[in-house]
Amino acid sequence: MVLGLSISAFTTLHVLLSLVGIASGLVAVAAMISRRSSPGWTALFLTTTLLTTLTGFLFPISVLTPALIVGLVSLALLIAALLALYAFHSRGAWRWIFVVTAVAALYLNVFVLIVQAFQKIGFLNALAPTQSEPPFLVAQAAALLAFLIAGYLAAVRIPPRGLPAV
Repeated sequence: MVLGLSISAFTTLHVLLSLVGIASGLVAVAAMISRRSSPGWTALFLTTTLLTTLTGFLFPISVLTPALIVGLVSLALLIAALLALYAFHSRGAWRWIFVVTAVAALYLNVFVLIVQAFQKIGFLNALAPTQSEPPFLVAQAAALLAFLIAGYLAAVRIPPRGLPAV
């Protein structure tokens, strides 16, 4: 049991938070790229992604795993993004810090989604059972490239005065 939920129910909650975080993050990044403000989508993305990260630490794990390391990096990125947006209102260098940390946190959530997909979805697992095979590596490389491009576009297109805080 975790937070009064069975491990299965808690896992479902964690996955749902992650999927909402990814979907809302994609909308928020698309808005940044198109020079639009989307405070609601951005807040939903940051909240659900933070909750995804925090709930990940509540699973009964007794050793340091790659998932925990990704979670710690994600937490640091999210704290920086939250500070940049809500404490410093994305002014000056904080706008770049917000974009880079937000896009990087979204990328890490997608990175984990790809890992989980190759572990749990039968036909993907058959293509890359050890996650060292070309299909897995191509999927991860394509995601990384897409997020590098999106992050660059968002960073150069965000207005000089930054994004308004929610």
